[in-house]
Parts: sequence; C-alpha cells; structure tokens
Amino acid sequence: MRYRTLGAAGLTVSEIGFGTIPLLAGDAPVLPAYRSPDPETAVSSMRSAYDMGCNLFDTAAYDEYGDAEYKLGLFAASVPRETIILSDKARKYTGSEMRNAVLTSCDRLGARPDIYFVHQVDERNADVVFSEGGALDALCELKREGLIRFTGVASHYYATLERAALDPRVDVLQMSGNILERGMLERMKDNRALVEKGVILNKVYAAGLLLQDYTPAELIGGILRYPISSALIGVGTFDEAKAAMRQEYLPNEIPFEDVFRYLSRNYDLVKCDRCQRCVCRRRHELHSVVRYFNYMKLGKAEWAKRHLRMYLSKIQKYCAACPDAPCVSSCPQNLPFPEIVELIAQSVENDSER
Repeated sequence: MRYRTLGAAGLTVSEIGFGTIPLLAGDAPVLPAYRSPDPETAVSSMRSAYDMGCNLFDTAAYDEYGDAEYKLGLFAASVPRETIILSDKARKYTGSEMRNAVLTSCDRLGARPDIYFVHQVDERNADVVFSEGGALDALCELKREGLIRFTGVASHYYATLERAALDPRVDVLQMSGNILERGMLERMKDNRALVEKGVILNKVYAAGLLLQDYTPAELIGGILRYPISSALIGVGTFDEAKAAMRQEYLPNEIPFEDVFRYLSRNYDLVKCDRCQRCVCRRRHELHSVVRYFNYMKLGKAEWAKRHLRMYLSKIQKYCAACPDAPCVSSCPQNLPFPEIVELIAQSVENDSER
C-alpha cells in the first residue's frame, strides 16, 4: 500500500480506501452484488484490508448505509484508534439536521469521526448547505467542539465542488470518477483550489459495472494518475479486499478513446465522460441523463430506468423545442443532445415494453 497526503487536512491516507456500502444489510439496487454480511464477517473484511495497509474507512449515516456505520464502529474498536481514519457523511442540509446526524453517527460508531461530509450536495440544496446556519456551519461548530476533526463536502457535481473548494470552512472534498466517467478528474487537474483542498474519490468501479471488462488493477491504476488523495473501493468480502489492496498499484494511463472503443464492442453507449460542460438554458442535467443511460446499458437496467424516467419527464419536450442547443457547442465531444435525449427516451420505452 502506498500513501498520500489529504490536502490541507494533512492526514496521511492510504491510496486505496475502504467503502463500506457493500457491508450493510438490506438492499441497494446500485450495487453490483449485495452482500449483507453479518457483523463478524464485516469486521473480518475490514480487518483484512487493514492488514494490507488500508487506513481510510468511509461510511454514511444509517438512513443511507443502514448498519454499515455500526459495523464500522465494531471494527474501529478492534484496532488502535490512531491507526485508522474514519470518514462519515449524511444527506442533511440544514444546521439542526446535520448536528443531529453527527451526534447519532458518533453513537453508532462509538467513536469520533475524523472527517464528516455533507453528502450529495447539488444545486437544489447547495444554498442551504453553504448559508449561515446551514449544514456546513453546523460541521464547523462540531469541529470546534471536538466531535469531528475535519469538515467535508461530497458531491457528484463539478460546480458544487468548485464552490466548496473556495470555501475556507471546507477541509476535504469527495467526488466521483473512473476511467470512463473521468471528465471531472480531467478538469480537476488544472484546478489548484480542488487539488489543494484534498480529494477522496468514489465510484472507481462505477458501482461494479466496469469490473465486467477491466481488472481492479486497471481501474485503480487508471485513476491514481490524477491528483487525488485516496480512491474508495466498495468492499464487502475478504476476496474483494484482497483484489483491491493486495498489491501496489502504480498509476497508468488508459486513454478515454480506448476505454470507449473497448466498451462499445459489447455495449451501446453514448460517448460522454461526464465533464459537465454541457450548458442548458433551463439548467437540466443532460450529463446525468447520459450517465444513467450508459449505466442501463452496462447492466444496471431497472435502477437506471427509474432515474431516466424522472429526468426525461422534465426535459424531453424542452430539448425537442430548443432552437439552437447551446449544450452541443459547449460539449467537447459535440454530442447532439436533443437527438440523444429522443433516442434514450425511445430506448427506455422499448425496453419497458419487453
């Protein structure tokens, strides 16, 4: 295992972190396979990663990750506390909600989280999160009280991450990316504020979908060339921990063109790296529509279709009537989004009729 510094927080973190979502008991459709291990098995999986040098363990509050937080707490109690870094998060946006979430997390973990993130921050909730008395202020107050060590913002949106990077109240960022969805990573390379803040990366396996065509070494090495601090891998078993952490993965470059060409042999994908440069006058998330379509084609059909129906109901008629499609001229791939949206809508409809 190799280690990097987590930005301004100054923490030394393992290049590969342990994502605990596969440890929870229940059902999460986005996962590649559901494990639901008992507490003893879950702790054993985390211990195997720890023995291979992993020191960063990431989870989320109960309403998102179920009992994963509790299981992580059991593991944390079994090793010297100073040898691990606990990262937690909650999808709470007001100050009072976030404060209650952190206090509950501390009880479930039986420990103080090192980093606590406001989770899934986007344009719909960002103004509340960043406002006076919002979730970020609450995290800062909890930091002063010694209940957490560092504050964080986790988001799938580049504009939100930029905003967080420029906010002195934010210590750490968490974002998503992989060798297919690398657009934000490419933009981050030239953004000094993001790099200096320190970035933990999730979705390295694309919910496990890229493991159908690439090895863990290719997927992990392909993103370690970017200036991130740690790559979170969702792990639910000893074998998954071993596959992700048993060796030292050196950075390697797999060009986006090669990845898309390789995947296109078996999947009918849209050539989008989710850079999020596409501009819509109505601020519709065209990149998200394409992302869910690609996930549908890669194998997460029912989960992706539910999201697609929601997005398509909002944007389809507007895309068809858009007079000059500024999204096309702002896209590095010059993707014809109005036509793509229609094709995606037809694909979803045809798939539902089968």
